[in-house]
Amino acid sequence: MSDPFPIIEVPLNASQDIEDLGTKEKFWFRHPYLGRCLFKKARLNTGEDWAEKIAAELCKLLGLPHAKQELAIHNGEKGTISPSFLQGEWENGTLITGREILTQGLPNYPQDPKDHSQHTIDNIFSAIEVTAPNLPIEWIPPEGIHIAIDTFIGYLLLDTWIGNSDRHHDNWAFISVKHQIYLSPTYDHDSSLGRNESDSKRKQRLTTKDKGFTVEAYAKKCYSVFYSPVDNTQRLRNFDVFCEVKKRYPNTTKIWLDRLAKISSNDTLKIMMCIPDNRISPTAIEFAQKILQLNQNELINLQ
Repeated sequence: MSDPFPIIEVPLNASQDIEDLGTKEKFWFRHPYLGRCLFKKARLNTGEDWAEKIAAELCKLLGLPHAKQELAIHNGEKGTISPSFLQGEWENGTLITGREILTQGLPNYPQDPKDHSQHTIDNIFSAIEVTAPNLPIEWIPPEGIHIAIDTFIGYLLLDTWIGNSDRHHDNWAFISVKHQIYLSPTYDHDSSLGRNESDSKRKQRLTTKDKGFTVEAYAKKCYSVFYSPVDNTQRLRNFDVFCEVKKRYPNTTKIWLDRLAKISSNDTLKIMMCIPDNRISPTAIEFAQKILQLNQNELINLQ
């Protein structure tokens, strides 16, 4: 059995710089070995910490550029820490969120940060294609992945696989540094893997004969923060977003689907078993494994 993931203790007197982006409690501090890091507190009994860590490890299996995550604790409170993308020679860079990108490019894009009605496949892909950012900094792409759009499609495959329901316009970005624009690595995946369900609900879904309440039914209802272009009132399922992208970019989606197909349930279980048992329950592991298996099968069947 693999060793458990380490828990990094954030000192009480860590230099703090509050991060305003997002809704969760978080702050920046400087770690002696990892450099500038973001500590993000996991809300009680939400599983946000283990979902974030597992998702980062799944990104490694797929070969996606991603925010590195370590389990952490600060003042007795569980969370994760993530080293900044912008360190060393890149430390003067700026993160430009999707909301800023779309607001600059689309005169009618909503000013309300909570309004995602224009967060559509067409608008997002058009913005990426027009800007044509470089691939993420210092990332070596898989064979056949050449441009930012190719990489972003990998992010959407990840979302569909892990059931990430939070790819809103602040959860993808470009990086501006040294007079160049780069696609940001993927980040903020803690709304995934069914982490928000209680163990009692998970057990019910894992054992029920009610087809409307199974894990499969749960997985099929995972919605993205991409909106339908028809009336801009309906959120699309992650799977439907990926299917639409597959129609437009069949060669690129095949590359990512082929990579997904090589990942086994043992590969994902090894990751989950490295989460300390005071952070994740056996039932949560079983439930998350089932979600990954179901979504992986549905995606691979697209080929």
